[in-house]
Amino acid sequence: MVLRRIVANKFRRTAPTGDGGTQRLEEDAPPAWLIVGLGNPGPAYSGNRHNIGHWCINRLARRLGVRMRSSRLYAIGEGTAGGQQAVLCKPRTYVNRSGNAVAPLLKQYNLQPSRLLVICDDLDLPEGKLRLRPAGGHGGHNGLRSIIGILGQNDFPRLRIGIGRPILHGVPATDPDLIATYVLSDPSEAGKQTLDRATAEALDVVTTVIGQGLANAMDRFNR
Repeated sequence: MVLRRIVANKFRRTAPTGDGGTQRLEEDAPPAWLIVGLGNPGPAYSGNRHNIGHWCINRLARRLGVRMRSSRLYAIGEGTAGGQQAVLCKPRTYVNRSGNAVAPLLKQYNLQPSRLLVICDDLDLPEGKLRLRPAGGHGGHNGLRSIIGILGQNDFPRLRIGIGRPILHGVPATDPDLIATYVLSDPSEAGKQTLDRATAEALDVVTTVIGQGLANAMDRFNR
């Protein structure tokens, strides 16, 4: 029942009246974007590199004053940036089943995949570097792999945040076990500071996407 109540809530667009109140502009308007930050549920994973998508949603919810509500599949909330409304989502399905949370939300909010922005970690980007793309493959990320597999397409934007690869014998590691241990562990103190700065910049990217569109955000932040 919790899930049904959450996804059944439709947006009510409002605007300031000038006296501190708001007036309703349009009923049942869909959100402009679904913003999904990938990560694993529960406190044991909360500080892991693999949960940087969750970090971003947590910080974005605080910035926009959004109250997140939890269900079995996800925690979601609605907010406004730049006059546009968006749904914020943290899947609670574990990363490798992220599509099980994303697909129902796209359907319930009547959104095309082009209005889905996924935030995730990326091994192949230097630690703290951001890359915003309008589409693409999964690049070995199991969360993106799950979403692409269930949607049957990869034409949705994604914001990748670099966590770097672990180094073994002076070279970037490719061993799956070592990589799994690395992404499911917390960064060093210096690494955490770098990733904190990256998540702060990611919030600017996301709010620009919501308020000004994907193309403007790519022009501004893809340096």
